[in-house]
Amino acid sequence: MLKEPTAAPRDCAECPIRHRAVCARCESDELELLDQIKYYRSFEAGQTLIWSGDPMDFVGSVVTGIATLTQTMEDGRTQMVGLLLPSDFVGRPGRDSAAYDVVATTNIVMCCFRKKPFEEMMARTPHIAQRLLEMTLDELDAAREWMLVLGRKTAREKIASLIAIIARRDAALSIAGKRGPLVIDLPLTREAMADYLGLTLETVSRQVSALKKDGVIALEGKRRVTIPDFNRLLDEAGDDSDGGMLA
Repeated sequence: MLKEPTAAPRDCAECPIRHRAVCARCESDELELLDQIKYYRSFEAGQTLIWSGDPMDFVGSVVTGIATLTQTMEDGRTQMVGLLLPSDFVGRPGRDSAAYDVVATTNIVMCCFRKKPFEEMMARTPHIAQRLLEMTLDELDAAREWMLVLGRKTAREKIASLIAIIARRDAALSIAGKRGPLVIDLPLTREAMADYLGLTLETVSRQVSALKKDGVIALEGKRRVTIPDFNRLLDEAGDDSDGGMLA
């Protein structure tokens, strides 16, 4: 069941995803139009936001929190196929039903738009349509990158890649400078990481411990991760360490 938001921004100017969300290119008059069809909803960790195949009467952006995209096969097995991080867009204009289950991994706040009015605004507001196209292409690039992670990388590289992806997005959403160590909270349990990466729980635990032992990451509890040198993490992930924090 949808719940009222517990930590929604007071207005767009205070929104932590303002510079990366679907409204990033909107002028003040366009934001006012969006505000007329906008509402916030919050979900608790473990709650299903959307069921695959269900009709969708809204689209929107994740403001805070993390969700997973999951697909269920005919025999009942489920596969996590993606992560929704802050500023990611949920739903597809022009599509009546959801393609995947969307499940909150952490507590989530979403900025939602009524679907039909949003589709009408897209036709009248090039800034929204242009930004949504950019985000869709970024999502396609991320999917192709993930195919490489799952298909060709070693277990150690997979773990490092997942941590790097989350850290990169976390830094991109921060207004503060990005020099020095990065500190993030992993949104996934090790069991969920194993499922997402196609590894066993034992392998995930072993590789996380190895990255810690080698000084690539530092751990505080099970979720808090400090990355002393992001370029070194990229090296461990098998990626180019070009400093491309905002890729």
